[in-house]
Amino acid sequence: MGALRRILRIGALVASLVLCLPLHLLWRLARRPSPWPRRFLAMAARSVGARVRVEGRPTSGDMFLLANHVSWIDILALGGATGAAFVSKDDVAAWPAIGWLAAQNNTLFVSRERRGALSGQIDALRAAMLGHQPVALFPEGTTGDGRTLLPFKPALLAVLLPPPRPVLIQPVHIDYGEAAAEIAWAGEEAAGANAARLLSRKGPLRVTIRFLEPFDPATCPDRKAIAALARTSIAASIAAHQRPSADRPPSV
Repeated sequence: MGALRRILRIGALVASLVLCLPLHLLWRLARRPSPWPRRFLAMAARSVGARVRVEGRPTSGDMFLLANHVSWIDILALGGATGAAFVSKDDVAAWPAIGWLAAQNNTLFVSRERRGALSGQIDALRAAMLGHQPVALFPEGTTGDGRTLLPFKPALLAVLLPPPRPVLIQPVHIDYGEAAAEIAWAGEEAAGANAARLLSRKGPLRVTIRFLEPFDPATCPDRKAIAALARTSIAASIAAHQRPSADRPPSV
């Protein structure tokens, strides 16, 4: 049954793409802002079994989202809920089909390893923020286990000091509930193996997107303070929504 579920979900993904991509390209040809990447991401999340519920409210106006990172499903769920453009590792740009599709949603590809590239990446991120599309960043820099937070990497947050236009930072808690340990893409699991495992998963996947209290980066003296404030907010939400367990590690 796992193989059948995987085939059906891949079929639903392909159908979502066939529906949305031609319409997106028509919008682009007409030089109009396209709503189709967001619609595709929402449909793709549902296609892979995710059932997304939103708690809280995305702030009105321009926003910069900082979220915990558990799985590639985060992008589908959060993108479908907000229409955000994502900041992603530059190796994703080279993935067949995936890289091109990510670019259609104005993904900004950055290198976390190449020294000397930070200044140019901040400039590119600043340019991206001049539009009104929300921008989302996973400041852990990699996926975690869904129940604890890795240290936040504040380097790219320098773009917010000051931001190129007035913007609020909104921390976001992506919560898979009791399924977090199963969903988490951690360790040495290959991308293909992880995708196959999740696409074969039995039953729906409940995902809660919690929009936490936004704050103005102007209230923070530096990028480390921005990272610390966002991390504290997300960690508090994780702790508040975990079921008590004697053998569960703390969420900080």
